[in-house]
Parts: sequence; C-alpha cells; structure tokens
Amino acid sequence: MSNSLPYSRKDVDYDNAKFRHRSFFKVITQSFLTSNRKRDCISCSTGKFLFLILIFGVAYLMLTHDTIPSRVVSRDQVFGIRKNEDNNSSTHDAGRLKKFWRRAPRLPPQLPPDTKVSTNGINHVPATLDDKSLWITRQQKVKEAFTYAWSGYKKYAMGYDELMPVSQRGIDGLGGLGATVVDALDTAMIMGIDEVVAEAGSWVEEHLAQRISEKGQVNLFETTIRVLGGLLSAYHLSGGEKGMNISHAGPNPSVYLETAKNLGDRLLSAFTSSPTPIPFSDVVLHDSSAHPAPGGLSSTSEVSTLQLEFNYLSSVSGDPKYGMEAMKVMEHIKSLPKIEGLVPIYISPDSGQFIGQNIRLGSRGDSYYEYLLKVWLQSGTSSDKNISYLYDMYKEAMNGVRHRLVQKTVPNGLVFVGELPAGKDGAFSPKMDHLVCFLPGTLALGATKGLTRKQAMANNMLNSEDLENLKLAEDLAKTCYEMYSVTSTGLAPEIAYFHTKEFSEQGHDGGNKSSEYMHDIIIRPADRHNLLRPETVESFFVLYRITEDLKYREWGWQIFEAFEKYTKIETGGYSSLDDVTVIPPPKRDKMETFFLGETLKYLYLLFGDISHIPLDKFVFNTEAHPIPINLKK
Repeated sequence: MSNSLPYSRKDVDYDNAKFRHRSFFKVITQSFLTSNRKRDCISCSTGKFLFLILIFGVAYLMLTHDTIPSRVVSRDQVFGIRKNEDNNSSTHDAGRLKKFWRRAPRLPPQLPPDTKVSTNGINHVPATLDDKSLWITRQQKVKEAFTYAWSGYKKYAMGYDELMPVSQRGIDGLGGLGATVVDALDTAMIMGIDEVVAEAGSWVEEHLAQRISEKGQVNLFETTIRVLGGLLSAYHLSGGEKGMNISHAGPNPSVYLETAKNLGDRLLSAFTSSPTPIPFSDVVLHDSSAHPAPGGLSSTSEVSTLQLEFNYLSSVSGDPKYGMEAMKVMEHIKSLPKIEGLVPIYISPDSGQFIGQNIRLGSRGDSYYEYLLKVWLQSGTSSDKNISYLYDMYKEAMNGVRHRLVQKTVPNGLVFVGELPAGKDGAFSPKMDHLVCFLPGTLALGATKGLTRKQAMANNMLNSEDLENLKLAEDLAKTCYEMYSVTSTGLAPEIAYFHTKEFSEQGHDGGNKSSEYMHDIIIRPADRHNLLRPETVESFFVLYRITEDLKYREWGWQIFEAFEKYTKIETGGYSSLDDVTVIPPPKRDKMETFFLGETLKYLYLLFGDISHIPLDKFVFNTEAHPIPINLKK
C-alpha cells in the first residue's frame, strides 16, 4: 500500500473507515435485518424460500469461480512504478472467501499509470518508468546533447575557456587554460565517446603544458576544481595508477598526471606565499607567484574546496607536499569559533580569522560543507583517524543547518534553507541560491556513505540523525524541483526567495500559473537568469542511487527536456538564459564549462546503471570529476 494514500491500515480494518465499501453480503443482510422482510420471512412461503435459495446459490458461484480482482491505482503506479502482486490466494477457496468478505477500499480518482501532465508546455511521452529500455533511450539523448554541445565548442571556441554560442566565438574567462576541454574530458570518457576523448586528450597533450607555463593570473579555486580535478579524473579513468581504463582513446595516462603535477606545483604558491594556513585566492602561473583578491579576503568555500584534488595528487604522484599544504587549511578552520558548526563566508589570509557574520550555504559558503564530508569519505572513512574531525565538523554543521537555517513556506510548506546575513543574532532571510541544491545529495551521501538506503538499513548503519538528514534531503530535493516547475520554461532561476509568515512579495512569481507552488516561490527580476547549473540534477543523481526512487529520474528528465527546448542553439552549443519566467527566454550567450563537465554528466549517470561510477567507490569533486576512494589502502 502506498504511503501517500489517504488512509491508514487501521482505517482499512475499521468498518466505518471513510473510503470503505460495504460488502455485497452486508448489503443483503443489513437490508434484510432492518426491513419488514425479516418479519415476513419468518413465515415464508414456498416462493420466498426458493428466492432465498437462489440468492445463496449466486453467492456460492461467486465464491467458487476465479475472478479478476479490481486493481487499486496507487501513487507509485501514477509514476509508472509497477508493484508485484501476490495472487497465490486466488487458488484457494479460503483466499477467495477472504477477498469476498473484505474488498479493497475505494480511492479518490487518480490518473492512469502512464499519464503524465505537463505544466510547462513541455511534452512528456507516457512511459513506464521502470522500463530499462526507456532509460537507455533517455541516456542516449543526453549523450547526443553532450556531442552537440562539444561540436559547437570545437567549431567556434576550441582552446578557449568557454563558448559564446550566439556570437559563435570563444572567450577566456577562467585564465585561458582551455577549461571546457579539460572539464568535458572525463564526461566523454564516462559516456564512451572516444572521438571526443581523442580530440580533448590531444589538445591537452599538445597545448596545455605550454599554456600553464605562459599564462598569467588564475583563480586558485576555479583552476583547482575544473582543470586540476579534470586532469586527475582523466588520469584515473584512462587507466593511470591501475585505474578504470574505461577509454582507450587519447594520450598515455602519464600525460594527464605530468600536466597535473606541473599545474599543482604552480598553484602551491597560493599556500606558501600566505602568512597563515589560509591561501591567497589568485595565482600568477608563469612565475608561480600569488596574491590576495582585491579587498584582501578569500571565500570560505574556495579555500576549503581544494583538499580532494591536492590529496589525490599527492597519492598518485607519491609527493605528500600537495596534500599537506591543503589539509593545513582544514586543520586551521577546525580551531576557529563557529555557530553550531556554521561559518561566515569570508576569511582573511592575513589574520587567518573569519571576517563578517554572513552565514549561508549558497555562494562563497556551499562547498565548505560539501568537502567536510567528501574529504573524509575519500580517505577511506574510519581507516584514517587523523581526519575523522572532518566528519565531526560535518555532523555539527548539519545540526546547525536544521536548527537555524531550515524553514517552511506559506501556504504549502515547502522546506528550504535560508540565510543569516547578519549572523546568529540577525534576521533570517528566506533566500536560497540554486547553488544550495547541492545539499540534498550531500545529506543523503553523508547518511548512507554511498550505499543504498536498503543496504545501509540492513547493515544497521543509520541512526536517528542519519534518518533526519535523509528526510531533509528528500524534502529539499522536492523544493529544488519546484524551483524549476514553477517557471514558464521549466528551468530554475539563479536565486529564489520564499513566502513565509514573516516575508512576502507580490508580483514576482515564476510565470507558471498552474503550479501549486506559485505563491510559495518568489523570483525577483534580477535573479531570473539560468546558467545551466548542475546542483539540482546532481542531487537527483545521488538520491536516486541511494533511495532507488524513480521520481528523481523523471524529474531529471523533465529538466533535460527543458534544457533541450529553451537553451539549445541551432548553430551549435547551449546558452544560459536571462529570464526563465518568460517564453521565449532571452539568451545570455554563454555555455558554462560545467554544463559539459557536470550537468550533462550527472544526467547521464542518473539515467544509467547504478554500477557505473558507484558512490561507495568514488567521490565527485565539486566540479563533478570522480576521484577514487582510498586508492592505495
């Protein structure tokens, strides 16, 4: 029985339950006992006696012949999930008798199992969602989208950081290291597109080392997660260090490792130039120098989202210097004061202290919390007691999130994570960046450590806190989905505000007037852009792997269809949008590197076999580059 049905098991067993039918036998007997026929039949005539025999004869025939039981359409079946039915009792008279006396309760009207209603003008093909061939087909569609995006990039912007698909040209906004090439490389490997692997790999071999030695200023964080992370993942996936070797195209794996070491050596200057364990934010590659950002501060998320990559570089290179420098950051942050595990979004490399009081899980805060968990997981969890403090910090922070940042909307009770711009004693802001949609996946991963929920429960791994985090993960994933569904295009804005008892704004809905949550979600004009971000489909991927709930696949497919409908450019590539609340949405003319490196990768894995890049064998860095867990242990 579906958990969502409007009655409990107690109701089914209770004669006066709201949706309960009276049986045919009770109709006859109650009518007989409460009418004058009871008195008349006490002295029944021969005709009346024969009439009673006829009634009981019909009842006997109903009992002794197989019937097709009426099927109750559950909510799961509306989504196309087929339940196994137990028909064994139909072979036994006792079972038939039981079915006769106690029929299934009558439910309110529901849609047929294969019906899917579109609310955003996007057509959904009716399908049975547990059909393996369906997801193979949909996965192939994502693969085709990646090839289309790559072909546009190769045609107009090969070697540039990003494609401007409307202008049909490239732009260097990330330091000029060909970021799209490296970000897309392991996605092509995972999808098995050898032609793209060969093209991207050849470019890395022929051009990237020279660019690293000649280019000027780059951001430490962006370069680490996209370029260093992409090189290290490509190294493993192409067979380096006895890795997976899922692609035989491209150069020898050593090319990726040597290039990563060259880049890592230059990025180290951000750590060694700083007077504290907190690194400077910017590095000049050609002379291996570093300096702080304008204003002198670093983002908390940026300085704490380097450790997966530098630790793994130490592991595969055999040189501990990379991991040692990166881990000094986490050890230092461990000693700083926090508010229930929550930290401000700025930190000073000069003093080593947090600056300001702004607490949020959106920009400049997000991946700090992500890497507390993932760096611990990548180490092999309990096998390395020296960094178990990271998991303790993660758990404390998630308790702080639940206690201080989680609220519900009015009128429909969507769960969201807000902000404390003025710290613990300041007002709560019901603002949530799309970036925060990484959190459902992180919460689920932290609860089961990459196993399915069934496996974790069977192994008695889930305590009450884990179950709370799983519930919060699913609630937040629902909210992230509705941030898409509430707009005219079916694509989410960069930032949303939420209607609460204390906060409301009129006239800023998402444009989809049929959405149930139109009055819960507020989208201000300045926040209506969409950058092809991955965070929501990332969480759907993790939650599907852990809960095995097919709705996450279907939600991901709806988002993919919206990308296809509104962001695809006829001449090649995909474009971010300026306003998701109007149709047609104006184009922003930028295909971010993470669309190929993250968004399409997570969609492909969401629709694919769960054994491909399993979550108990890999962690994904914050740019979706898979790093193997505990490689040498």
